[in-house]
Amino acid sequence: MLKKSIIVIFIILAAGAVVYFWPKNQSVNEQNSQIVPESKFRQENIVIDPGNTFSVITENIGLPASTTQALMRATEGVYDLASVRAGRSIDFFFDKQTGVLQQMIYNINSEEELTVDLIEGAYKAERKKIDYEIKLKTVGGSIDSSLYASALAQGIDERAVIALADVFAWSIDFGMGIRKGDTYKFIYEERYRNGQYVMPGTVLAARFVNDGKVVEGFYYSDGTDEDGELSEGYYDPEGNSLEKIFLKNPVDFRYISSGFTTGKRYISAFNISTGHRAIDYAAAQGTPIKAVGDGRVTYAGWNSQGYGNMVSIRHNGTYSTNYAHQSKILVKVGQMVEQGQVIGKVGSTGLSTGPHLHFEIVQNGVKINPLTLDLPSQESISQDKMEAYKIYIQDWQAKLN
Repeated sequence: MLKKSIIVIFIILAAGAVVYFWPKNQSVNEQNSQIVPESKFRQENIVIDPGNTFSVITENIGLPASTTQALMRATEGVYDLASVRAGRSIDFFFDKQTGVLQQMIYNINSEEELTVDLIEGAYKAERKKIDYEIKLKTVGGSIDSSLYASALAQGIDERAVIALADVFAWSIDFGMGIRKGDTYKFIYEERYRNGQYVMPGTVLAARFVNDGKVVEGFYYSDGTDEDGELSEGYYDPEGNSLEKIFLKNPVDFRYISSGFTTGKRYISAFNISTGHRAIDYAAAQGTPIKAVGDGRVTYAGWNSQGYGNMVSIRHNGTYSTNYAHQSKILVKVGQMVEQGQVIGKVGSTGLSTGPHLHFEIVQNGVKINPLTLDLPSQESISQDKMEAYKIYIQDWQAKLN
């Protein structure tokens, strides 16, 4: 009891001392104003409306025409202010006493901003990389219906979910290949500015177990390439790129007997006119046909629309390929195939005048020209940088596993 009484007396005496020594001629607000000095700038944040030009924006906030012209002169060769986009914002900072514009900041995109500062009576413009505060976030879960639903149920930013799907776009078919009980775990950046969350950043490491198959991906940059461009991408634990390009040709052919056309062509043997959104590769009867990329067989059998024996493979949510007129089919519906795997043999079934492979690539439901398709380059980690890469991913693997 004596000890408690001493403590209470001490607290009372301390409180009395605070009251006694508190300045009598200053208010609490005055005390706070000494601690946090008031900004000498007045800020106006303008969200750009559709159809608004930079001149209209500056006129609406009362900026003199001469200042607008000075800003446009200052940004020549740095950024074209005629390119400001609706939905983005511009911050204007004015001197409270003089009303003169001291600084303007425009977010060009998520990575860069344009700053214009008044320096010694003249405006100076500069493009700057946005300096985010980065925090790492690790999330994971088990899938009941879809990756999207599972992640959103945990409050994960949907942009991070999309970024994760992009990492494995060539390894996992998120449209049709996901199974109940599949699991995932990934580590990504969260970007903050002025203490406020802005957006997700780069996915740094990810692990996905799809139908029992473990797929891992790691973001890695090993400097610049021969052209001075930043060399970066996602790779598996062995250093292979996760961006898998298609094989250049699905069959060893003699020549291309028919090219890609969108107009009608007349086939006298069958007295029909039809389009030809495919490439025909003339080859000997029985020549092996290879899958141009990893995927799942969605069709394998006779097609009554003129294709004869045909195999269709879905590679991911974007691409699928069709292989027609086969003499023999070597795969079944639902089967997973790997790039280069033999799926059938060249024939002349259906509406065909001779042995050849009718090959189609379908992108988002539209048949496109296989010979002009611009696919991502597939470059694995070079041998001279492999050791550094292996050391780099060790820590990420430990966090994932």
